[in-house]
Amino acid sequence: MEKGTLVEFRVQGERRLGVIDRPEGKKDWIVIDQGGNPHKLRPQRFDYIIKAGPSNYKEIGNFLREVQPYLDASGLEVAWELLAGENQLVTPETMAEILFSDRSPQFCYAAHCLLSDDKVYFKNKGDGYEARSENQVEEIKHQLEVEQQRQREKSQFLQRLQQSLAGETVEWSESDRIRLESLEKFILQPEQKYPAAMDILSLLGRSQTPEAAFELLVDLKWWSSHENLFLRRSSYPVQFSKKVLDVARLNLLNPPADADVNNRLDLTHQKIYTIDDESTEEIDDGLSVEMLADGGHRLWIHIADPSRLVLPDDELDLEARRRSTSLYLPTGMVPMFPLELAAGPMSLVQGKLCPALSFGVILDETGAIADYRIHPSTIKPTYRLTYEDVDEMLHLDLQHEPEVKILNRWAKQRHAWRKSQGSINIQMPESSIKVKDNDEIIVELQEVSPSRQLVAEMMILAGEIAGRYCQEHEIPVPFRGQPQPELPPDEELILLPAGPVRSCALRRCMPRSEMTTIPNRHASLGLNTYSQVTSPIRRYTDLLTHFQLKAHLRGDQLPFTRDRMQEILYSVASSAQEATSVERQTNRYWSLEFLRRQGDQVWQALVLRWLREEENLGLILLEELGLELPHRFERSVSLGDRFQVQVSRSDPHRDEIRFRELSGFVSSQAS
Repeated sequence: MEKGTLVEFRVQGERRLGVIDRPEGKKDWIVIDQGGNPHKLRPQRFDYIIKAGPSNYKEIGNFLREVQPYLDASGLEVAWELLAGENQLVTPETMAEILFSDRSPQFCYAAHCLLSDDKVYFKNKGDGYEARSENQVEEIKHQLEVEQQRQREKSQFLQRLQQSLAGETVEWSESDRIRLESLEKFILQPEQKYPAAMDILSLLGRSQTPEAAFELLVDLKWWSSHENLFLRRSSYPVQFSKKVLDVARLNLLNPPADADVNNRLDLTHQKIYTIDDESTEEIDDGLSVEMLADGGHRLWIHIADPSRLVLPDDELDLEARRRSTSLYLPTGMVPMFPLELAAGPMSLVQGKLCPALSFGVILDETGAIADYRIHPSTIKPTYRLTYEDVDEMLHLDLQHEPEVKILNRWAKQRHAWRKSQGSINIQMPESSIKVKDNDEIIVELQEVSPSRQLVAEMMILAGEIAGRYCQEHEIPVPFRGQPQPELPPDEELILLPAGPVRSCALRRCMPRSEMTTIPNRHASLGLNTYSQVTSPIRRYTDLLTHFQLKAHLRGDQLPFTRDRMQEILYSVASSAQEATSVERQTNRYWSLEFLRRQGDQVWQALVLRWLREEENLGLILLEELGLELPHRFERSVSLGDRFQVQVSRSDPHRDEIRFRELSGFVSSQAS
């Protein structure tokens, strides 16, 4: 290496030219760049040596200006067409001859720059460059076009982001949606750093945190400020696939053949009441009374028959199985079946001919089942009533609707009979949380009313009938049972204040219910066998029982063996548990949001139980709302004490709430 030789090297990836000045030690050279700056370099860092180039660093600028006009990469394609397929290496000097018909230093260096920067036609190989194959060039060109398109889309996306943030209406493209969905994924799975999400936040100068991503999606009106993250994190599908919707519409227009057409009992002459909340869309049960010749009554519990439109293992059945249940959230319902079916031909609609599975039962004077029958039927619901309607009818003792009074009397008798069989009735205040379209939140205490008790008893009765029939005929269905709890002795319970505190203590003793294909006792219901059957539109295990029951009533082979039924129950139980968790978390979110908005409101609180007594952390009940929430007490309290609180801080996104205690403590002993 001689002094005055012009060489190319790189500094932090940037191409530089410099003139060798002198050796430095045994292996290094001092190179002076065009700015007069010295660089200590080893020969391995020289990318290219320009023979006969300028020998003074002050001349480098002029040399580069001479090179600049020849840095046109379009000529490489012509050179590639000449050299492709010849399997020979080309040097910058050879390329200078091909492109410029000149091997002068400035042309050789221009050729070197073109070859070393080229990513399409030539690849570096040893001391030269090799022409790529035609297939390779086509593939690289395609990749570059894709990347250019991606960059254009990115630029346009950024422009639309800024327009949307400025309040303009924006039409998002498909590629925009993919980018915005990366923000969604980052929010839902913050432990995974999604590069696209990080890039968007960086472009907009926002912090790369899930909170910032959430705020951005809200600012873009892509998400609501109350987006349900619990539902989004779950595997529960909010939308139905096109395939499922197509099957639903086909069944609406052209229902499948009714396998029970010859067995349906015509009960259209009966006066049938459906009793639900006003907002209920899936109406799956109705009640009627048949007056018998001996003066007795046969109670009829009519259950919607969605299996009229759904076959085991068809597209609708598999979708319902995947969902396991309808979701009931403060913001609305997410159905197990497409709503046009669930709220339409599957439901017991007032004044319409409806397929049903009807349970007729005669009770003895104690409330025990004396006789029962089960029929696929056709009914025509007479009245659609709300719970409030029925409560008013019972209160007014309407003589022209004696059936309601009869149903209520038998419901009370059934309740008494179940109590004699060891049922455990735990009544805790419950809240109803609804969110209107304008985000108004309504939290109400759900009173235990005669109408709700009436309907509950009739549904339990139908479940006992279904369980009995399936047990007697050895039909594998989802039997629900509950182990006998170990309750505190009476002398311990009596020490607790009566009401919610005592009920809360009992509730904690209750084991989880279990679902198997083997009949077993349900302790809290006081029944030796029980199979839920009254909500087949919104609870998949009820639909399974319908499939099995109806097949047996027809004399057909059962659609599911015991082993297959157990397999299905395992998968459904997991989905149902997740759905329950989503409902619970969503209700809690909206309860905290409600309390956040009611910061000045004073609430009456009751000390329910201790969570960690040594830390003064307990569970309180806001009695006007039926909400149970944690609270760290500022003073010594006892279970059952009542006091007033105000919300000092509530953050539903962080699932945090703090209360401030006010005066007005009332000891449980004093009350």
